[in-house]
Amino acid sequence: MFQALRTALLPRAGCSFWDADSERSYQELFDKLDTNNDGKVDVAELRAGLKKMGMFRHGAAQKIVLTGDQNQDGCLDFTEFTKYLKDHEMKLRLTFKSLDRNNDGRIDASEIQQALAELGIEINREAAQKILQSMDIDGSMMVDWNEFREHFLLYPAFNLEEIIRYWKHSLVLDIGDSLSIPDEFTEEEKSSDVWWKQLVAGAAAGAVSRTGTAPLDRLKVFMQVHSSKTHRINLIGGFRQMIMEGGLMSLWRGNGINVLKIAPETAIKFMAYEQYKKLLSSEGKKIETHKRFIAGSMAGATAQTAIYPMEVLKTRLTLRKTGQYAGMFDCAKKILRKEGAIAFYKGYVPNLIGIIPYAGIDLAVYETLKNTWLSYHAKDSANPGVLVLLGCGTISSTCGQLASYPLALVRTRMQAQASLDVSDQPSMSSLLRTIVAKDGFFGLYRGILPNFMKVIPAVSISYVVYEYMKTGLGISK
Repeated sequence: MFQALRTALLPRAGCSFWDADSERSYQELFDKLDTNNDGKVDVAELRAGLKKMGMFRHGAAQKIVLTGDQNQDGCLDFTEFTKYLKDHEMKLRLTFKSLDRNNDGRIDASEIQQALAELGIEINREAAQKILQSMDIDGSMMVDWNEFREHFLLYPAFNLEEIIRYWKHSLVLDIGDSLSIPDEFTEEEKSSDVWWKQLVAGAAAGAVSRTGTAPLDRLKVFMQVHSSKTHRINLIGGFRQMIMEGGLMSLWRGNGINVLKIAPETAIKFMAYEQYKKLLSSEGKKIETHKRFIAGSMAGATAQTAIYPMEVLKTRLTLRKTGQYAGMFDCAKKILRKEGAIAFYKGYVPNLIGIIPYAGIDLAVYETLKNTWLSYHAKDSANPGVLVLLGCGTISSTCGQLASYPLALVRTRMQAQASLDVSDQPSMSSLLRTIVAKDGFFGLYRGILPNFMKVIPAVSISYVVYEYMKTGLGISK
């Protein structure tokens, strides 16, 4: 872990030749970077200069120029360059003070450990000391302000949350289920309009993704309810049955309400998550991973409780025969009239229980994959890249689904049963026993194949739409 943190957070200083308090040293540094002597430093020159000094980080040159370029000409003159360095130094000073817990003017190994622990990254003392050694010029195993500044002055990241920003469990991954831990937003994002724009972008991505994979989702539900050991339904046979019964457009039955429930579920989960985090964490402290899991699970349960009637409607509309319901409202009226209000919460218990294995395994696998990548592959940047992020998110979500799938199958069967008598409704445990007795253990995984088949296209579609939405909403980084 120390190698990743050292390379991603604490870049090696190859430029101990300037005194940041001296205007002359700024001029000398500027002259070294301005290779064509036109009085300006552009992105290419800055990138080449950082590489030469052994300080190159992916995206650093662009970020420095973008931040310091006041006249928007795509490069920095000496005045802009000096102002950027001085402004950046002020931010670094605040970060140094936040790390220096005992206010002795130096950072030691225990303070490094404490700061990273608050970000959810646990390291031992030996690893913390190795991080210190990467900055420690005088060999004191302590880092003072001058040493800290020299490491970070030409590095655009000025706080330890830089590594977390890339590894947020992204809103972009929508594979049809919304039981994962909600995304994290920084205080800066919450105080601006970035948070709601990201939620909107995520919701739009989910809507398009679910619509694109709706035929596979309907086939999954169809197989969960109707397939058995004596009545096997395969992929081609299932699609053929649905198309023969209702035509090609019948493959999208239930998709409307599946898309419609994204907005309220996302909003409720986000607001509930923030409130539960406040209850579980001390003021001003970062929330630990286990408390984040508890808060996320409780937020998921709250959101599911609020929108669960829509889940029942989605299952009924997905399985409906041609002419059975005129639409969503007609379906709701018929259920209410024939089965009563309690019918809208059929399968609620297995659905609620399923949140724990889904969210827990999803988070655990994601954190494991993240830390593995950071330990072995973070050489030039804290940014793991799109493929790594999508891969980790896809694998963790798939593992979560695999663990909770039997409960999801039982929930769907309970939702689909339109019995008029409540006493005729089998309980979760009796339904589990019946399925295992008739179809064996693997009967609990009916429909898992189309469920897995939709993962890759769902992730791909949602990522592309999410990026387009971020650009359209003005939050693309």
